[in-house]
Amino acid sequence: MELQINDPFFQEKNKAMDGLYSVLDPELMVNIMDLGLVYDIDFASEGKIIITMTLTTPGCPMGDAISLGVKNVLNEDFPDREVDIDIVWDPQWTVEKVSAAGREQLGF
Repeated sequence: MELQINDPFFQEKNKAMDGLYSVLDPELMVNIMDLGLVYDIDFASEGKIIITMTLTTPGCPMGDAISLGVKNVLNEDFPDREVDIDIVWDPQWTVEKVSAAGREQLGF
């Protein structure tokens, strides 16, 4: 996920992204940002943060744990906002979405 400097919510999204780097996929032990699981962070809705993300597989057994980690981090950083998570399967996650840092952690 890339931020645009002219985004009206640039600072909020940047802060959210920083927090999301601490949320690990418990099976892979790599953070969800470097895995490329987060597609969008939306602050446009009044009082909400909407996270559009995916999981490595539709049957990912750690999906609930990852979602809870996302909510916990964002609730701590933005206590005045409700966090909604939209899990999507299109586009499907592939290893091409993993950052260079994530690839290094995974041994690619």
